Amino acid sequence: MKYLVIVAFIAIIGSLGAALVFMMRGGQPDDAGEPGSPPRKNHMARALAFRVGFSILLFVVVLISYLMGWIQPTGLPLQR
Repeated sequence: MKYLVIVAFIAIIGSLGAALVFMMRGGQPDDAGEPGSPPRKNHMARALAFRVGFSILLFVVVLISYLMGWIQPTGLPLQR
């Protein structure tokens, strides 16, 4: 379970970094205007959407893992 969480965090940080790169390159024209090259205008929005998707997926996986008993909470006990 630790490795899954680590991979998810790396994917979240990676997509955030990709969005930053696309934001910084935002005003540059396409590479030499080659025909058939895809437009680059929505890359930042797509990278941020992947980040949100990875975050939601990580939350759901942790929640399901807790409900199935695969992980146990640690830390301070609840006071009643």
